[in-house]
Amino acid sequence: MAVDNSVDPAGWLAEQIGACEPDVLRSMVKTMAEALMSAEADAVCGAGYGQRSDERVNRRNGYRQRDWDTRAGTVELAIPKLRSGSYFPEWLLERRRRAEQALVSVVATSYLLGVSTRRVDKLVEQMGIKGISKSQVSEMSKVLDAQVAAFRNRPLEGGPYAFVWVDALTQKVREGGRVVNTGLPPEMWTPISGGSGQATGGFS
Repeated sequence: MAVDNSVDPAGWLAEQIGACEPDVLRSMVKTMAEALMSAEADAVCGAGYGQRSDERVNRRNGYRQRDWDTRAGTVELAIPKLRSGSYFPEWLLERRRRAEQALVSVVATSYLLGVSTRRVDKLVEQMGIKGISKSQVSEMSKVLDAQVAAFRNRPLEGGPYAFVWVDALTQKVREGGRVVNTGLPPEMWTPISGGSGQATGGFS
């Protein structure tokens, strides 16, 4: 029988982040889950939290805590409560495994490729969450993007580390009348077809 050599980059990266920095992965999954629940609760109420609107049909009334077991550890979720009726995220807590996999995958992909509104919007659609606006999806992307950036740019004084991987694209640059090889960080790359990258900027 042939061996499947394919590797899911997001899944593999989620395992690495979870093994090395479980608190970071757990925090990101918690942030994303609570942002999705908050957006859905706003949709049920007919208006955003604290927003005055003639279309409002209900109001938020604090939170209730519930533990959620994930591969990154136990996450204490703050589930929104409503003044009238009740709110329960069935897409998250009754189909637990599927929701957890989707959230972890988005977090890992965000770390690997950067956060995009399209990816978060696709996650919302796959989970069957209704009534979330594009602006809410955009705000969730920004929140997760900030957490990913904080993790990627964190100081490394907390070692020791067995390995430190420094990624760069080498380009020839003219300096002081001569051409030298210079490493460019990933944020200066522009993706092109085939999965490789090209440098951006004005080099002579």
